[in-house]
Amino acid sequence: MEIGNLAPAAPEQKQIKPAGGAADKERAAVKKVAQEFEALFVTMMLKSMRSTVGQDQLTGGGRGEETFRSLLDQEYANAAVRGGGVGLAPVLERELMRQRTTVKGDSNAD
Repeated sequence: MEIGNLAPAAPEQKQIKPAGGAADKERAAVKKVAQEFEALFVTMMLKSMRSTVGQDQLTGGGRGEETFRSLLDQEYANAAVRGGGVGLAPVLERELMRQRTTVKGDSNAD
């Protein structure tokens, strides 16, 4: 096992961020919302797909399986979105940012 440099770290220097910091935060928030929506969409799609197939005879079904199956579907959806998803999040992000700039532009014109 290696031990890194144990010297005390230099005090952090405050860096002046460019004025675009608020825009970066807004873009990150829009991206997160778009990904969450895509994950919700994929979860609903998986739930609909599961309703079309028969019940697994190995596990026997039951209330517990229903609960954990939905949690598993949520995790599958989150993993799919992290891996690129179905392409819905980038489209939503682009449109939300376009609408946001349009709204900001209209309010500045007043």
